[in-house]
Amino acid sequence: MPSDAGILIVDDHRDTRYALESALAPLGHRLCCVAGGDEALKEVLRGRVGLVLLDVCMPDVSGLDVVRYLRRLEQTQHIPVVLLTGFGLDPALTSAAFELGVADLLPKPVDPGSLRTKVRYLYDAHQRRLALEREVRGLRALVEAGAAPGPRPDDPRTTAAALPRPGDPRTPVQALPRPDARVPTQRDAARRDAERRDTV
Repeated sequence: MPSDAGILIVDDHRDTRYALESALAPLGHRLCCVAGGDEALKEVLRGRVGLVLLDVCMPDVSGLDVVRYLRRLEQTQHIPVVLLTGFGLDPALTSAAFELGVADLLPKPVDPGSLRTKVRYLYDAHQRRLALEREVRGLRALVEAGAAPGPRPDDPRTTAAALPRPGDPRTPVQALPRPDARVPTQRDAARRDAERRDTV
């Protein structure tokens, strides 16, 4: 089931936005398209963006500047960003992009199939990370409140902990069962054997 967090497409060319939107529509996530860096920042700060697909070259704010801003804020610093460039992957751009922590840098035009695969993987990994962080925060709050959750009844460690341990003072001492009177003890059997030998 798609998450409420959407995918933000940022490009100043309407045809490119349309092509990217068409490529990502089969993923089933909410898609939002904007034409510039300022609009992109406003959309991300609303808090419902799970991944940003961002053009490097835009007239108002460059893609790299948008990433720099996102990485400075705690609430947006881990959102995966895929940069798109129509000017080739020159070493300076590649180095600057990955130093800022972008998830990937792709040349345009982008193959729709490979784009969907990359975006699906990055989006899902980010959502798993967020879910794990929420779980850790919840457990930490429980521990701080002094109500740490105990092990589940079906946890094998619970069963093992419930078994009595020899030498543990908390383990109740149980009386040994009485021998059955109908079963002869070893001493009785030896005495009967000796009596038989004497009579022979």
